[in-house]
Amino acid sequence: MSDMTSSLQDDSPSINSLPLASPMLVTEPIKVVAPPPAPARVAIVPPIRSHGLTKSVRVAIIGAGPYGLSIATHLHARGVEFRIFGNPMESWRTQMPAGMLLKSEGFASNLYDPKRSVTLKHFCAQVGVGYEDIGLPIPVEVMVSYGLHFQKQHIPNLENQSVVALDRSSKEFLLELDNGETLTAQHVILAVGSSYFKFVPPTFAHLPSEFVSHSSQHHDLSQFAGHHVTVVGSGSSALDLAALLHEGGAQVSLVARSSSLVYLSKPRPRSVWYRARYPVTGIGQGWRSRFFTDTPMLFRYLPQETRLRTIKTYLGPAGGWFIKDRIEGHVRVLLACTPTYAEVRGKQIYMQLGGENAHSEWVTDHVIAATGYRVDVDRLSFLSERVRSSLHSVESAPVLSRNFESSVPGLYFVGLASAPWFGPVMRFMFGAGYTARRLSEHIASLGAF
Repeated sequence: MSDMTSSLQDDSPSINSLPLASPMLVTEPIKVVAPPPAPARVAIVPPIRSHGLTKSVRVAIIGAGPYGLSIATHLHARGVEFRIFGNPMESWRTQMPAGMLLKSEGFASNLYDPKRSVTLKHFCAQVGVGYEDIGLPIPVEVMVSYGLHFQKQHIPNLENQSVVALDRSSKEFLLELDNGETLTAQHVILAVGSSYFKFVPPTFAHLPSEFVSHSSQHHDLSQFAGHHVTVVGSGSSALDLAALLHEGGAQVSLVARSSSLVYLSKPRPRSVWYRARYPVTGIGQGWRSRFFTDTPMLFRYLPQETRLRTIKTYLGPAGGWFIKDRIEGHVRVLLACTPTYAEVRGKQIYMQLGGENAHSEWVTDHVIAATGYRVDVDRLSFLSERVRSSLHSVESAPVLSRNFESSVPGLYFVGLASAPWFGPVMRFMFGAGYTARRLSEHIASLGAF
């Protein structure tokens, strides 16, 4: 679920080779009428209301996932005053389906404190959960428990409040929390993850939410038991959802625009020669991956076109090795297909599919778009118009300095939003280590104001 942009590719058995009841497949072409254009999205942030004395802090961190928590521990170790706001590990607890297994290996699934005293390996040993650096998939529930344990150990002062408005004066930032409190900050770090950047293809964007949803909206899949669900996508999110939906009693079809599905290879013992030629890294094997994980600073010096193309194409959609047997023979797959039109008729969705199944109509009860995320600073609805209009961007992603600082002085973006400047590693939690070290060092070097 970490891809910045997920394509709608896939591979698997032919649709006619599986002994499952098929949803209605109409071979007559349907009349295609373009959906009405979506209304322009205008983010309206109410003025910040100051209730009495406004408190001041040196650094405010917005977001309490792996990046926000790791940065907070590094700032604390350097003696930098901060406040961190957010629901700890929220997206992991509420936006990933129960029972999902992480595609990342154990050694690459850590939060980061300066002394590496609370690693996933240490946590699993402490609570008696099986762990291997490589080869043993990690349940999302274990990852959530580990993240909460890390937070309690290192950041007990985390404030489970949301920032509802962020503005900037000539000298400092002004924040308003959902409990009405206001505060000022000299620096603000946006560690909001991917939640604001969900991408639903225009084909489905105009349809009611009861018929179309994004993959990140489903932690509990039990509501789909007994219904036909079409999952659009081919990455790990799509494949994980399809398998879990099937195992939960839903009839599932997977629609993908590529001619095949891709699965990672199951880890196995490797020779010295093979290890030298294809080193293991936190985001995959090979020297190219090693470059991305070891030298994020150098990535930003690549030509802009190269950087943007790399972020969109490197480590394309792929499922974990452990999900393949749960898909093949169980989930109906339509390959080389792209939904070109969709509408609601009664209580179902009727879609027209382009590609190999052009001129056909596909009928389903619900569509889940497992189509990834696209960074767009305009979707950060809590930012004031003054802040958003001052942000320089490239393809809607913020332009960042070598210290993760945007064109608004003192405002930093980390995680997925920083990937166009620091490389594919920032699409994964593995990138939190470099980010926390670099950013905490930079802020500490500025001294107190």
